[in-house]
Amino acid sequence: MNTPILTTTAEVAALADELRGETVLAVDLEADSMHRYRERVCLLQLTTSRRTVLIDPLPGAELAPLAEIFADPAVRKIFHAADYDLRSLYRDFRLEVRGLFDTMISAQLLGEEKIGLNDVLGKYYGVILDKRFQRADWSLRPLPPEMVAYAAEDTRHLHRLCELFERKLLELNRRDWAEEEFQLLEGVRFSASERGPLCLRLKGAGPLDRRQLGVLEELLQWREREAERRDRPPFQVIGNAILLALAKQTPRTATALAAITELPERLRDRHGRELLAAIALGMELPNSDLPVWPKTPRPERDPAIELRLTALKNWRREKAAALALDPGVLINNALLELLARENPSTAAQLESLSGLKNWQRREFGGELLARLRAPA
Repeated sequence: MNTPILTTTAEVAALADELRGETVLAVDLEADSMHRYRERVCLLQLTTSRRTVLIDPLPGAELAPLAEIFADPAVRKIFHAADYDLRSLYRDFRLEVRGLFDTMISAQLLGEEKIGLNDVLGKYYGVILDKRFQRADWSLRPLPPEMVAYAAEDTRHLHRLCELFERKLLELNRRDWAEEEFQLLEGVRFSASERGPLCLRLKGAGPLDRRQLGVLEELLQWREREAERRDRPPFQVIGNAILLALAKQTPRTATALAAITELPERLRDRHGRELLAAIALGMELPNSDLPVWPKTPRPERDPAIELRLTALKNWRREKAAALALDPGVLINNALLELLARENPSTAAQLESLSGLKNWQRREFGGELLARLRAPA
């Protein structure tokens, strides 16, 4: 099937005119996050009631002509797992999406055991998507025909999947649950990395002492510079586990570096000098400049809170089983812990709790209050 690829702003503007007669669009995108230091949207896929179109922004095609349509809540936009896509569209093109329908969220609220697009399409329609190119370099030009076909296939089936899931949500009286989730998701935005030491955001760094954290920070800062210079994701320069091993063992010589079993020989040969230099910088940092791992004070053990939390978790397990839902979809642990700590006793107090969604409060507020009143 021949799928057109639009590469100019004029073509996108013409498409926008065509889309004014549409009420439902299926949307997906492909990015190069696995291959570039700063990721970008490389392809946008749209399926209308009549055809599938690909938009290639890399040659310079502006997506601004689509802004009005994407922001129009009267035009439904179907995504599967929209969170990343919405953040990327806003980051790269300042496109805001209203009228969202997310088929992955719908699958969660319907209690589907597997919620991946391939899983649900295979279950309901016998469609098996070719996932060979999930990690492909989508900045490659020209795109091979098989990658074009792969991209187009991701949106071709979303219209009928949306119709099916909406019907099932209505049958279970969960359509308003989904609508609230969609509206919350519409507000997500891309945010740049947090400021502060990189080492404090690295999983596994918590047990390190301050000197080791200082070494790790210098290693991470070197990796960022190298990744940017090579225009590669940091993990492709050198992995986190290797940097953690270097920070723990702090080798100071080439011989000591060679003894680090986690560091492959090819990386030692390529970056050994820079790694030793970064370690030396970390070892020479004044004590006052060393990072401090944030310690979250552990709350005092409160048997009453623990009793309420156990009661709430028991309620969730029972209710989730009755509704055939994943317990975490019904209500997550953080909210249960908040409820157990705050111990609201009235609907008004429950209303004031942040984080609890309207559908959760409306459907289950009475049951939650009852469990809190009589946790045993």
